[in-house]
Amino acid sequence: MRALVQRVKRCSVSIDGKLTSFIGMGVLVFLGVKNSDAEVDAEYLAERCASLRIFDDEAGKMNLSVKDVIGEAMVVSQFTLYGDTRKGNRPSYTDAASQQIAQVLYDHFTKHLRKLLGEKRVATGIFRAMMDVELVNDGPVTLILESKSQVANG
Repeated sequence: MRALVQRVKRCSVSIDGKLTSFIGMGVLVFLGVKNSDAEVDAEYLAERCASLRIFDDEAGKMNLSVKDVIGEAMVVSQFTLYGDTRKGNRPSYTDAASQQIAQVLYDHFTKHLRKLLGEKRVATGIFRAMMDVELVNDGPVTLILESKSQVANG
């Protein structure tokens, strides 16, 4: 499982021109699910996203997590994080999980993140929808995280 995490001042998701969800200061998590991922990957990655120290402390050092600053999180499904472009210019998505598996693990990730941050502090896009994602990246700070099993497997 892979997450592209951005520290944001605010973020919103709209579908067909209608605002679907919005957060203030916090993190935007684009979440990709690989075909070999399991619930343990979703839980591990949710914990990493909640604990990632990317917010400034009183000394101006990135020492605080989204939990610490009582920030919010927006989770958006992003199968293209597993696009392979090593052969040609058209990405291959053979490593991406099927829609059924990806949705179950996306939902599990989001549920676990809500346990860690609080129910009302986690917003989402709509799985498989064409979304307009607007954000103000704070910093900018953007990191890629991998689930533990993916790191162990290289």
